[in-house]
Amino acid sequence: MYSDTVMEHFTSPRNVFIMSDPDGVGTAGEPGCGDTFRMFIQVQGDRIANISFLVFGCCAAIACGSMTTVLAKDKTIGEALKMTEQDVIDALDGLPEAKQHCSNLGVSALKAAIENYRANERHKWR
Repeated sequence: MYSDTVMEHFTSPRNVFIMSDPDGVGTAGEPGCGDTFRMFIQVQGDRIANISFLVFGCCAAIACGSMTTVLAKDKTIGEALKMTEQDVIDALDGLPEAKQHCSNLGVSALKAAIENYRANERHKWR
């Protein structure tokens, strides 16, 4: 049912921790299935220097959160904003159709964290 890559990111997820001093925090959830994400980013210059996440969800949600952080780390803000749900699915070597909505949550939480970072930066300069 799941690819070896999905199982690897489920059993050994990357970047799972609460970041102590994030520049941006984003959340996303799916009421229908109960999956909830929180993404943390630290930005240096215009790059995501550090990223972490927490998730309450199924195997696919955990794997998608892990892969989202792997794909986004060291990307510029612009590059990270261009990430799509399909990028995560492809990097995981596919997901069952019924679980593909989980990939939306990691990318949505990442984009929310970037927007939070941008709002915090705008606020600093006022």
